[in-house]
Amino acid sequence: MSWQTELDELEQRKAFAAQMGGADKVKRQHDGGRLTVRERIERLLDAGTFHELGMIAGKAEYDKEHNLRELVPSNCVMGRGDIDGRRVMVCGDDFTVRGGSADATIREKYLQAEQMAAQFRLPMVRLIEGSGGGGSVKTIETTGRANVPQVKGWDQCVMNMGTIPVVALGLGSVAGLGAARLAASHYSVMVKELSAMFVAGPPVVERLGQKLTKNELGGWQIQLAAGAVDDAAESEEEAFAMTRRFLSYLPSSVFDVPARGPITDDPARRDAKLLSVIPRDRRKVYRMRPIVESVVDQGSFFEMGKMFGRAMITGLARIDGWPVAVMASDPYFYGGGWTADACQKITRFVDLAETFHLPVVYLVDCPGFLIGLDAEKSGVIRHGVRAMSAICQATMPWCSILIRNVFGVAGAAHANNGRANFRYAWPSGYWGSLPLEGGIEAAYRADLDAAADPKAKLAEIEERLNKLRSPFRSAETFWIEEIIDPRETRKLLVEFANVSAPLRATGKASFQMRP
Repeated sequence: MSWQTELDELEQRKAFAAQMGGADKVKRQHDGGRLTVRERIERLLDAGTFHELGMIAGKAEYDKEHNLRELVPSNCVMGRGDIDGRRVMVCGDDFTVRGGSADATIREKYLQAEQMAAQFRLPMVRLIEGSGGGGSVKTIETTGRANVPQVKGWDQCVMNMGTIPVVALGLGSVAGLGAARLAASHYSVMVKELSAMFVAGPPVVERLGQKLTKNELGGWQIQLAAGAVDDAAESEEEAFAMTRRFLSYLPSSVFDVPARGPITDDPARRDAKLLSVIPRDRRKVYRMRPIVESVVDQGSFFEMGKMFGRAMITGLARIDGWPVAVMASDPYFYGGGWTADACQKITRFVDLAETFHLPVVYLVDCPGFLIGLDAEKSGVIRHGVRAMSAICQATMPWCSILIRNVFGVAGAAHANNGRANFRYAWPSGYWGSLPLEGGIEAAYRADLDAAADPKAKLAEIEERLNKLRSPFRSAETFWIEEIIDPRETRKLLVEFANVSAPLRATGKASFQMRP
């Protein structure tokens, strides 16, 4: 009455599946400096926690007596496991089986992984290599017909963006649907000199007369600068570490709130360097990242998208242990002005914070929108309106620190002015409808033309207006609530984080976040 015979066959089938595409294909993967999908999952997850689903799904061959001779597994490996003790879904492409193409996959495995992540409110991690379940020209020969393109399950991938954290790692050449799955995530990573991503690879693009290598067409530097991928790692191991760190700031789903981390830093810590970090000469720039590092919990800032929209710094951090979303102007790029790509970056980041209930801290030095012909050609105002709308629609607690420039429409978008937000200004604050530089000549043209010494008259007007634009004049009329000693910034942000924590409500945002 024993079922041992069937259990023996099950183990035989598992052994076939564990061989993946065969020893020669595994060797080729290793020779290329890449791990296999099973090695990746083992290194990503907590030891011994992976529970695989559908391991023996694939294409089998039988002898004349219908006994199993061979099993080539599906090139999708998926299942559940833990990251830092928290359950996640993971779905990985096996490049050793037909290069991750559609010919060797069972697309229901991809779909079930996405569905299970959504329904059981588990973060989703995609390990992508190849077309990621996409097409292959050989499909025509294997099926005997050409398929009408469709992407089954894409609606689930999109819906997941509004409910669970989605991380995607490009761990080799990624094309077609694989590229789409990589981009359709909250956080995406490539591996330097190992990964490439493109809609279509070099052989296809060469037909357009463009002969390019994989890196020239879609290497990490190209895709990060384009904003298609967020970050690049030095190795696969580092990509896994970045995944674990990103998820540590977020809840498992929108039906929970981000957990408070360990309190490792003095909430009242003061940094004396902040008193002199902003140059008195407004034409001089300064480094914003050390300011960010100074006011959040030490070592907690996790920057995202560093190479795209570089006038704006975005990342996750902790303040008194509480996870927060941090935006900061970077005066090293366009003086911190809002460019079209910076606006796209802001929109996506604010939507991420709103989706996962993260209070926002914004360190502001914004001289306004980028101006000029190139700026107009980039559609900066359209992208800027989207960024402003994202900020206006945000319901999470918001704290702005006005560090230097706050000008024009983009400067006005430092917070939702229809709500009561935390807002402080440093003594270096400098604001208005437009900067004095360049505007005086237009506003006072008649006075300058009539003056015996136009240069002296211009200097006189500048001195007078600079006294009037003192931030203390604005504070007199409560146009700015409070001017603070920069060294007090962290202490005030700690208060903001603790006051905000009880206000974080669970549930879906009022809008569905799109890729």
